[in-house]
Amino acid sequence: MSGIPFLNLLSIKSTKETISKPKNMKMGHLTFFWGKNTEDIFPGWSGGSFCSYFFGLIWVFLLSFMVERLSHTKFIKQGTNHVVAGLLQTLMYATRVALAYLVMLAVMSFNVGVLLASVGGYAVGFLVYGSRAFTKADFIQYEESSDIPPLNC
Repeated sequence: MSGIPFLNLLSIKSTKETISKPKNMKMGHLTFFWGKNTEDIFPGWSGGSFCSYFFGLIWVFLLSFMVERLSHTKFIKQGTNHVVAGLLQTLMYATRVALAYLVMLAVMSFNVGVLLASVGGYAVGFLVYGSRAFTKADFIQYEESSDIPPLNC
C-alpha cells in the first residue's frame, strides 16, 4: 500500500496524533454563552474589549437589517428591459444570500449577544420595510411587494 500514494490517504490510523487537534487551532463554544471575550464574530476580530464587542454587535445588527431591506425593496422600475431586470434581480438575490450567510456564520459563534443582535436586526428591518407600520397607502394584494422572492426556511 505504501507504493501507491493516494491509497495512504484512505487508510485510517487510530493514533493519538491523528485524533488530536492542531496546536494553533482554538476550540469554540458548543453551547450559547454570554460575554464580550469572543473572537468568533469575524476572523481576526480582536473581541477582547467591550468597545470592539459592541461594534461587532452593531455590525451583525446592520447585516441582518440589510437582509430585510433587500427582501422588501422595489428598485426595478416598471418597463425596464427584461434582461437588465433579470440581472438586477440576480445581483440583489446574490447579495441578500451572501449577507444572510454572514449573519448565520456570526450566530454560529454561539454568543447570546450576537444572536440577539441578529434577531433584533431582522425584526427592526421587518418592522420598517415589511410591516404596515410605516406604509401610507393600503397594501394591494395582487401587487408584488419586492423585486426578489421572500426568504424561505
